[in-house]
Amino acid sequence: MRNTLTVLLLLAIANTAHADISSLPLFDADCPGKIAVHADSGGPVTIAGKEAETKSIDDNHFEAKGSGITVSIEVIDDETVKVTAAGKGSNGVCPTLED
Repeated sequence: MRNTLTVLLLLAIANTAHADISSLPLFDADCPGKIAVHADSGGPVTIAGKEAETKSIDDNHFEAKGSGITVSIEVIDDETVKVTAAGKGSNGVCPTLED
């Protein structure tokens, strides 16, 4: 029983480490199929107006899932954001919208 609790605790800690999206920058993108993607600085990410489940792959790569779409987010050194989408009704590069 004690080993089971230890394993569950370690899994919870590992998942928390991957969930940190605090380095995610503010951006807006328009994905194929007229799917809007928005992120506030540090999250959350919304896809088609609904909050997405977002995880950090590493400091510069994130993945957001929602509305049947998976959005991959890459932050380049100069804070440029590259966004791609795959899934229901949206596949391809998502141009970011400039102010």
